[in-house]
Amino acid sequence: MSKKVVVLGSINVDTTYHVERFPQPGETIAARSKSSAPGGKGANQAVAAARSGAQTAFIGAVGSDSEGDYMLEALKENAIDARHVAIDQYHGTGSAAVTLDANGQNDIMIYGGANQALTTDVLAGADDVLDGADFLISQFETPQAVTLAAFKLAKKHGVTTILNPAPAHDIIPELLQYTDVIAPNESECALLTGIEIADEESMLKSAEYFRSQGVFHLLVTLGSKGVFYATPAGHGLVPAFKVKAVDTTAAGDTFIGALSSQLNDDLSNVAEALVYAQRASSLTVQQMGAMPSIPTADQVQAALAE
Repeated sequence: MSKKVVVLGSINVDTTYHVERFPQPGETIAARSKSSAPGGKGANQAVAAARSGAQTAFIGAVGSDSEGDYMLEALKENAIDARHVAIDQYHGTGSAAVTLDANGQNDIMIYGGANQALTTDVLAGADDVLDGADFLISQFETPQAVTLAAFKLAKKHGVTTILNPAPAHDIIPELLQYTDVIAPNESECALLTGIEIADEESMLKSAEYFRSQGVFHLLVTLGSKGVFYATPAGHGLVPAFKVKAVDTTAAGDTFIGALSSQLNDDLSNVAEALVYAQRASSLTVQQMGAMPSIPTADQVQAALAE
């Protein structure tokens, strides 16, 4: 039976500028080309879950503009339930300007728009999608107060909550009390805990920190080194798949969404689900664009069989 995943988060239209290298402060450089595609951390994660076979619903907002229509259509094309995506009459649809260099590295500027204007009103009537759901995922491109209210509502429905604290900044302490799984990358983890990620010992100390705050499952993505996990049942490192990256824009989002499609409700298969999520992410970075590069379950399974 497929997983039922709900994502609360951001919806952006991504515009990518392809350059040889990043500009220096005050420098103007020429872009080789420009492209636009649907994106946003929340939308990317929802698409990753849906393409890996999860029954997926989305909670968020877009503006009353052509970009909003474009993003709603992108969600529906991926069989994502968009009934709880609000239309904001006062703020535009979120957008991101991505600069992508010749090595596949990126930097990103984000306009929050309707994402940052999101209020708890968006949760009105959301019980229907949370009822029977396996996971609720959220990130930090929408207000934490909305995530906190959503996580509280999820707990009433027995839903496991996954927090991807990106982009990282101070967390409302109460939010961690309603978080089952926290999944930062190594720099986000260090920023949140004050513990620099250098080795297994430092990652275990980070896990201890989050346990003291009420979160008992930590996943730290380490780029080319893989992903470290620490749960009440044990800890370990799942190696990354070695590939040549073309565009890393949606790598982390693919990881989170694909992971949610594979995890057991009791999180007992973390290591196995991480292998799948890592493989999905490795396929994403080999293609251009955010949402367009996210693989399907068949593509991930074929890559795992190689």
